[in-house]
Amino acid sequence: MRTVRQPAFAKINLCLHVLGKRADGYHELRTVFQAIRLHDTLELTLGSAPGIELETTDPELPRGHDNLVWRAIDVLRRELRIQHGVRARLVKRIPVARGLGGGSSDAAAALVATLLLTGKKLPAGRLLELAASLGADVPFFLRGGRALGVGRGDEIYPLPDLPRRAVVVVSPREIAVGTREAYGWLGGDLTKRGAASRLWSLCALCWSPQEAGVSNDFEAVVFRRHPRLLKIKRGLLKRGAAEAALAGSGSAVFGVFRSPAQARRAAQGFPQDQVFVCNTLSRGEYRRAQRWRGGV
Repeated sequence: MRTVRQPAFAKINLCLHVLGKRADGYHELRTVFQAIRLHDTLELTLGSAPGIELETTDPELPRGHDNLVWRAIDVLRRELRIQHGVRARLVKRIPVARGLGGGSSDAAAALVATLLLTGKKLPAGRLLELAASLGADVPFFLRGGRALGVGRGDEIYPLPDLPRRAVVVVSPREIAVGTREAYGWLGGDLTKRGAASRLWSLCALCWSPQEAGVSNDFEAVVFRRHPRLLKIKRGLLKRGAAEAALAGSGSAVFGVFRSPAQARRAAQGFPQDQVFVCNTLSRGEYRRAQRWRGGV
């Protein structure tokens, strides 16, 4: 029986600005996504039995409709009228609820793997629509590399790749931050900031992202409630990181280093945490790892 094995890479946000709440209840974002080599692995096999079977190495993850992999496979089966059943096995490595996009990346990998497994095709625009229906970050993971995200973060514009950099991701075992929870904390902080400075940062982000620097609007509210995350950020900078920031809405913190050796030395400074040393991925490297030639 044919099996497709697909990597699902994590991301960091080099910039993450929350501009305000929209009429539809979501928040208007401006962010620069960057794919990194840390990844989960998804295996899909066509099954003779109808339906979707999902196995995961993380016993705490749901295995039915509440899992984004299950939902991604289901939405494509319905869209393309796939009659075969699908068996899926998800090997988790990206820590959950740490702002690294693991669930969204798993969903994108499931979409791509289902197309590869069945030999089906779908117009790029429709595939992006289905991806966005699963989650705001999912469209980015169909493309990878470095990209500007606007709207809910689901409107993606590819950006030129930067030189490869080593990345240290520190994931404290005892702290998890839910995305909805973090947005709730952000709340009134959005109205306290000067409109002029936010518009200026937005212009810098849109026109010259490589010069905008690493920043994250969630840091103030998340660090206030979890001061140890600020300590981790300062620890990365002290150990030679050129830049360091909260990953997404947290709770992982990442540092960007100019050399792998420097990154490996810095990683030793966080013995009580889950630590990953990896590197940034260009768009070309990302697509080659996906083994998918569909255009989006």
